[in-house]
Amino acid sequence: MSDSRAFVLGSGSWGTALALVLADAGRDVVLWTRDPHMAGSMQLTRLNDRYLSGVMLPTSIVCTHKMEMVQHCDVVVLAVPCQFLRPALRALAPYLSNAAHIVSAVKGIELATSLCVSDVVRQEVLDLHRPSCRYSVLSGPSFAKEVAEKKPTAVTIASETMSRVNFLQDYFNTSYFRLYSSLDTVGVEVAGALKNVIAIAAGICDGMRFGNNTRAALVTRGLAEISRLGVKMGANPLTFSGLSGIGDLVLTCTGGLSRNRHVGEQLGRGKHLQQIVAAMDMVAEGVATTKSALSLSTSYSVDMPILQEVYDVLYRDKPCKDAVRSLLSRSQKEEIYF
Repeated sequence: MSDSRAFVLGSGSWGTALALVLADAGRDVVLWTRDPHMAGSMQLTRLNDRYLSGVMLPTSIVCTHKMEMVQHCDVVVLAVPCQFLRPALRALAPYLSNAAHIVSAVKGIELATSLCVSDVVRQEVLDLHRPSCRYSVLSGPSFAKEVAEKKPTAVTIASETMSRVNFLQDYFNTSYFRLYSSLDTVGVEVAGALKNVIAIAAGICDGMRFGNNTRAALVTRGLAEISRLGVKMGANPLTFSGLSGIGDLVLTCTGGLSRNRHVGEQLGRGKHLQQIVAAMDMVAEGVATTKSALSLSTSYSVDMPILQEVYDVLYRDKPCKDAVRSLLSRSQKEEIYF
């Protein structure tokens, strides 16, 4: 093992998968869970049966519920659900090293504030406790289960400087997990959050058995909406044609492991949101992000009709067939514009 130690905040499927990647990259890893009983069980059995069953954790991964274990770690990976991030950061921040690399693998927009993850990190860590910490974003088409099974995966790592990006490319690199570099943290972050909303819409279409034509149109127009908002927020438009943009969007809208697509599919089959969410073991980030993203799009004056219809289905009990009808009855538009 190397002298470098990584801390992964969150032992869900994605956090556990990233811990496995880091272990395979030769890092000592601390995997944090808020549940002391779960931490003890994982440490003893080397299994995370609750979120990623059947995958053995190597001995280079230490499982814990103690935040103070982060204080000697130089890379800190954020992998908790977006809506739980702020309180987790408040508990984490006092123990952080001044030189820590903070890597966000969180995909969402905070519900209470409509802030992106980078803004939450800035408020809770950089401004208050550790201004010298560095912030980066990791995102792309990557189902946790397939990453844990060491299936070839490519993602994007974005930060403010290329030296920081290159360091993290090397830090996470394995024979099956490849990272492409970017300096567009805004675009990578926005794309990762908004694709979950479009995945709910795609699932609705699949649940209503509309077919491949509908899904292809939905994904394409969804990407247009994400790009419009991202560019208005300062993103590079080319980011949305890459892995963290169209790559992640296609995966989440079509893959059978997508939790957000599953929510939409069940809605399209006539089930109620509360019933669907209650039956799930893991969080579908797109449900909360739909509400916060709509507020964000309003503040930036960006027209996002798919987002609006998903919101109406989720929070105003609009029938799915009426939402589809609303989208199809809109006035004709030019396809490519900013």
